[in-house]
Amino acid sequence: MAALYSGHHGWLLAWLRKRLGSPADAADLAHDTFLRVLTQTRPEIREPRAFLSTIAHGILANFYRRRDVEQAFLRALAALPEAQAPSPETRAIVLETLIEIDRRMSSLPDAVCQAFYMAQIDGLKQSEIAARLQVSLPTVQRYVARALQQCFF
Repeated sequence: MAALYSGHHGWLLAWLRKRLGSPADAADLAHDTFLRVLTQTRPEIREPRAFLSTIAHGILANFYRRRDVEQAFLRALAALPEAQAPSPETRAIVLETLIEIDRRMSSLPDAVCQAFYMAQIDGLKQSEIAARLQVSLPTVQRYVARALQQCFF
């Protein structure tokens, strides 16, 4: 592991910096990449840069998803009257919850996510969702149930 780190950390850091434009974010993600390598059982690594870039690419995708959720949350907070703004502690809890829901929903098909969001966020009835998605009512019911199961288990 020491040889992998010393031989490729600088390269990985530059690779991430080029994609992120932020030395601090690149350093954090390089650190996360090597942490993930440490926690994996792995055979001999024949192509270390390909191996590291594959892991880093997944971490980078998660970073962007999290940032998108955070920015959407901050936009929603900015639209609230100051008197209704949640406390910093509540903001942190809600943000972490939203990020976890997003992570869990990311493994589901788009139609399942759309049905769930239409029901939970837009407040649409299942019959309205069925019409918009052009699927049957039982299909919408299965979609919503599947998404709920994904969120709670």
